[in-house]
Amino acid sequence: MKVDVLGIVGAGQMGSGIAQVAAQAGIDVRLLDIEAGVADAALSGIGRQLDKRVAKGKLAADERDGLLQRIRPGTDYELLADADFVIEAATEDTTVKLAIFDRADAATPERTVLATNTSAIPITKLAAATRRPERVIGMHFMNPAPVMRLVELIRGLQTSDETLAAARELAERMGKDVIDANDMPGFIVNRMLIPFLNEACFALQENLGTPEDIDRGAKLGLNHPMGPLELADLIGLDTVLYMAEVLHRELGEDKYRPPTILRNHVAAGWLGRKTGRGFYRYDQG
Repeated sequence: MKVDVLGIVGAGQMGSGIAQVAAQAGIDVRLLDIEAGVADAALSGIGRQLDKRVAKGKLAADERDGLLQRIRPGTDYELLADADFVIEAATEDTTVKLAIFDRADAATPERTVLATNTSAIPITKLAAATRRPERVIGMHFMNPAPVMRLVELIRGLQTSDETLAAARELAERMGKDVIDANDMPGFIVNRMLIPFLNEACFALQENLGTPEDIDRGAKLGLNHPMGPLELADLIGLDTVLYMAEVLHRELGEDKYRPPTILRNHVAAGWLGRKTGRGFYRYDQG
């Protein structure tokens, strides 16, 4: 299945990153966000990122212009009318995602594949809310999508072989390496990641070390490119908390129990890079 037009619902950090990667692969993108101005701002943000690459000689100016022209932002689900494939990339909230799938299901042709970038919500549950459960699949891109090569493909109970093949073809066309995961809470990556992030939070909560020392320990001692607290800030502490709660509830294992310090940061609105403050401060010059 050749994807000429890709719809993306949710123009935040993940949605805009996926849009950039798709446009770089020569795919026309419909970038949708129901909040006015968000998709336009996402396109401007992509432009700024590409300007940096042009300035460094890594991208020609005409290539940047062509890439940006392939992304059409908007707020109306009618944008998805000609989409061959749609990826939902909204916040990790089951109610929100179910509502998006309901509207995307109604707005797109029956042939269109509906994918979700969820990192924790069961694909089978989202598929069951549509008229085309066999054409629903999970495509979990890593953050930031333009940099990270991995995509997890998660097949729901109803997902057809054709849908799985289409998602694999799309991911590989976008230059991604693919792994297959069963439709279990957290899939593969987050089943491993959340206990690691939790333990870093517990270490900070127990004054085992400063955020800087905890992160340096992971980078220098484990050869990780980012420390766990830096990574949590990048992901968004609200998203980390949500994933931990889902895994703790669904699997019942204490290693997924969210630390109090994580809950308190989220309650304070200190969600990481996107709010200017998390375990680190980003709102200071």
